[in-house]
Amino acid sequence: MASFSTLNVFSKEDFEENWTKIGTGSFGQVFKVKHRLWRTIYAIKCCPVIFYDSSFHRKSLQCLMEEAEKMEKIKFQHVVPIYGICDSPEGIVMEYMDNGSLEKQLASQQMSWSLKFQLIHEIALGMNFLHSMKPPLLHLDLKPGNILLDEHFHVKISDFGLSKWMDHSSKMDYIEKSAIRGTLSYIPPEIFLQNSRTSGSKHDIYSFGIVVWEILTQKKPYPGANMMGVIVKVAAGKRPPLEEIPENRPQECEQMINLMQRCWEQIPGQRPCFADITIETDMLMSLVKFPIVAPCSSDKETLIRKASNKSTTSSSRLSQNNEHCSFPSDNSETCESETNFLFHLIQNNRITSEHVSMTFENRYTILHFAVGRGDLEMVRSALSNGADVNAQTVSGYTPLIISVQKRALDMCAFLIEKHADVNLPDEDRWSPLHFAAQNGDDRITRLLLDHHAYVNAVEHDDWTPLHLACQNGFENVARVLILHHADPNIQEKEKKNPLHIAAYYGHFSLVKLLINQRANVNAKQNGWRTPLHIASEKGHYRVVQHLIKSGAVVNSQDNCQYSSLHMAGLKGNNLICKYLIQHGANVDLKTVQGWTPLHLASYKGHVDVIQTLKNSLAKLDIRGDMEWTPLHLATRYGQDAAVSQLLKAGAEPNVVEASGWTPLHLAVQLGSFLSVIQLIQHKADVNARNRFGWTPLHLAALNGNGTIVKILLKENPEINSQDAHGYTPLQIAIRNKKDSVIGLLDGTESTRASSSFSAVAPEMDKL
Repeated sequence: MASFSTLNVFSKEDFEENWTKIGTGSFGQVFKVKHRLWRTIYAIKCCPVIFYDSSFHRKSLQCLMEEAEKMEKIKFQHVVPIYGICDSPEGIVMEYMDNGSLEKQLASQQMSWSLKFQLIHEIALGMNFLHSMKPPLLHLDLKPGNILLDEHFHVKISDFGLSKWMDHSSKMDYIEKSAIRGTLSYIPPEIFLQNSRTSGSKHDIYSFGIVVWEILTQKKPYPGANMMGVIVKVAAGKRPPLEEIPENRPQECEQMINLMQRCWEQIPGQRPCFADITIETDMLMSLVKFPIVAPCSSDKETLIRKASNKSTTSSSRLSQNNEHCSFPSDNSETCESETNFLFHLIQNNRITSEHVSMTFENRYTILHFAVGRGDLEMVRSALSNGADVNAQTVSGYTPLIISVQKRALDMCAFLIEKHADVNLPDEDRWSPLHFAAQNGDDRITRLLLDHHAYVNAVEHDDWTPLHLACQNGFENVARVLILHHADPNIQEKEKKNPLHIAAYYGHFSLVKLLINQRANVNAKQNGWRTPLHIASEKGHYRVVQHLIKSGAVVNSQDNCQYSSLHMAGLKGNNLICKYLIQHGANVDLKTVQGWTPLHLASYKGHVDVIQTLKNSLAKLDIRGDMEWTPLHLATRYGQDAAVSQLLKAGAEPNVVEASGWTPLHLAVQLGSFLSVIQLIQHKADVNARNRFGWTPLHLAALNGNGTIVKILLKENPEINSQDAHGYTPLQIAIRNKKDSVIGLLDGTESTRASSSFSAVAPEMDKL
């Protein structure tokens, strides 16, 4: 290993022989290597031509040295560290990034909104650092392929300042090579419309806007468009469609979209600078990381009504007459006239042993057809000619299953008399007894059980006939099953017993029946949820009453430590909340995230539940995840009525959470006019500063919300208060071109807000 100035120069021999190619970038191939002596993994980016042709060695090495030395001096957490160059083959030795490029990750995994906002902010931080150098270091090739991610998915920007590696003889040559390198979509319109090849720092700002779109959508811009198609679109002011951004986006995404659109403005001078972008992305990242109050996956569960996948298809099909049915033979060569002739024989009961041995589409036999028609004489004739009473179709249907589906008691009895197997299941392991329970047919259920059907038979998800009866509210069937010793505590695949099922659907009589048969009222399904959790969530008051009277543990917690009161509060089931509290529910019990029932009721805006909890002495300012109080949650999620209710109950409006945000900060950021007024009337501090040094007025200025600015100014705030970057609200408004509030902040426009108060007074009276 040689040395040039402060830059290390490596040779191929410094690394182990196994060079693993991990990518092909704009400037060549990238290899994963391991240093022989240091035992450390690095990435080496080499030009393919240089890698195989040593004739370019000296000239290329000198150019590479100059660029790598410049890059090596840049030390920043969001810029890829350079350790030196390799002279044989020629390339740059860089830190190896475990998660590769952002391009690869966007295409291969679904990212959370929190991660997306973090990536956007860290890209902005890295680019702001480069642009802040003297002179500014422009990237000019910013795209997901040049944004690398470490093992913790933190951003490090690469391939900056390398444009000298390529000698573009003309603008068209630059554009064509950009198209080849996959960079064309990130080139701003002025490149296509003007003579200059770059637009200075605004070139990178435009590219950043396109990258933001890619992160939000996880899609590629302008799919299917050729080079001229992209150029025409961009030059004409067309941008990637906003409709591609998922609809289930958080509220903060709207502001991120606005920032993105400002970055890709057609006129370069109207685009913001990275110094301002980082302020906005910092705020949005912190906001989107705020608690999203949602229970564990078990609470999101919706119990899909269990049914056979083919419960009626075959039977209805078999009941059709021969004018509308055609059952080809297994070799599909039986013509329609032959099929019709066969049906003619069947209808005239001239069935022979040859007929009964034939199978038709999906392996239906004449016996299946006869049972489906409900023709007992035809069934007799088929069986007397040797038909297999237990013949199964492709789906595993026996004649008995078809008969049970059609609720034909006499036919079922006859088939059983002829030795039909009462326990032979279909392909999903549904036995005839499952179908009888699904249909609510207690007579056939009794018949099957009297002939030794397995009362606790399980299908492919381990549901028993009793589970099905409880799902569908068939108390008559459940009583027959229990009389024949059905197990009320048997659990299916997700550990639900019949009582869980009955509680979910609110079948009160079945709940009573099962408990009388010693069903475990505190049994826990997957996620540790008890029947009381389920009934409280679903709002089944009588079921909740009976479960508690029968010994259900009121404060039992699931695997995320949600109690039944949490579930009732989250869903707004106030009557159930009152009953649970009367029977000992802990009103301040916390979930894994630290949420109490009051947090959850506030998050959802259930005013009546908030009042019930307040009357039960729930702690109004109790802190949960990230030190959030119920008032923070109500404000953050726009629950104006809940904000009003909490403040009237005595909630403290100036509590700060982990990042220094007060409820007033959140209300201003959300643009919730009613909550802002309510908080100010209850003595919220208009000069409170969060960890970024922002007061509510800074946020209102950044958002360009003139109405809220007027309300805040009426409270005589510290108008020249500086944030952590030294910006006042007015400076933020000017830098971000928020013309609607600049006049208010610099005093050139009236700041009287009396009209705003009078306009909202009727709405406040409703709260």
